Amino acid sequence: MASIIKNRAIVNDDWTVVRPAEDGTLPAVNELPAGKVLVPLTLWQAQRDALIASRGAEQLGVWLAPDSEPADIVGDFDKLALIAVDFPVFRDGRGYSIARLLRQRYGYTGELRSIGDVLRDQLTFMYRCGFDSYALRADKDINDALKAFDEFSVQYQSAVDTSPLFRRRAAQADAVKVPA
Repeated sequence: MASIIKNRAIVNDDWTVVRPAEDGTLPAVNELPAGKVLVPLTLWQAQRDALIASRGAEQLGVWLAPDSEPADIVGDFDKLALIAVDFPVFRDGRGYSIARLLRQRYGYTGELRSIGDVLRDQLTFMYRCGFDSYALRADKDINDALKAFDEFSVQYQSAVDTSPLFRRRAAQADAVKVPA
């Protein structure tokens, strides 16, 4: 069984990512592997009711491609145990925006996973955008990647996880002021 990083710990991955065939065709609901499955948004949109009837929310997740619109699944948050965002190549950063939209604009609070060409150098930035689990590329060392979360002690910019540094410093200064 493969391993992932979830909540800054290495755990077994019990999800199977379902991908379209090379010709772009999607599998039928009855052809999906047993257990928990992460299906592409296009399959979810085409077979939503059949997937729910065959699996139940705890066995279903959806993955979004870089050009997917996260607003398309907002009404289905309660029917999904996991949402993943695919990074088909390292240099494609659209998944970061999708994560921020899901967390900040649409209020998604469930597990948000990065899949695809996920590398150690991206993990801190992914975390700051709202990801909480990471399926690293198979040829990468997951134990080494886990160290990425401790490399930066101070973040300057605002993100899902913190306000900008100037606001944090102003709040500390206000707290320290002694009344005259």
